[in-house]
Amino acid sequence: MTDAPSIHPAWFCVRTQTKREHIAAGHLRELEGVEVFCPRVRYRKATRRGKIWWVEPLFPGYLMARFSLQELERAVTFCQGVRGLVRFGTRIPEVPESFVQILRDEVRAKTEADAPGNAELFSAAPTIELGDEIEVAHGPLQGMSGRIVAIAPAAERVKILLDFLGRPQTVDIDLFSLLLPRRPTLT
Repeated sequence: MTDAPSIHPAWFCVRTQTKREHIAAGHLRELEGVEVFCPRVRYRKATRRGKIWWVEPLFPGYLMARFSLQELERAVTFCQGVRGLVRFGTRIPEVPESFVQILRDEVRAKTEADAPGNAELFSAAPTIELGDEIEVAHGPLQGMSGRIVAIAPAAERVKILLDFLGRPQTVDIDLFSLLLPRRPTLT
């Protein structure tokens, strides 16, 4: 990495406007000589209104773009949805080609079954374990807290142990009716 910008294309980390990564990626793709990588994750999330699908960038507020810094820095920086390039002082670091390739391979492996036409969108499922503390998000038991005692992944259902009417009760409930204690991870 030198201080003088290279005329050869390299990968750079681009800062985007919040929640507008996909817009920035679309506009950057329209520029000749710019290759964009903006992986997104799709997952189901339980809310108080029910289960819904969410799509979020894998790196919120950032994407990666491959271009010639000397020739296209200004065009990339002033593209709609872009806040600027990641900098350390006056230096704009390159993202190693090997890192981007490994990340692309991982995303592609997850994507093949989920979205054959979109190489940057993949699905994730919630990771739950026996004994996890949960809260019921909606339905007649909304707001109650309990612990997972059995999991039926094929049916997307779990058995939870609740303290109900003064004694412990086991209830079979839809997985997406629960508020889980942590975010989903890749499956």
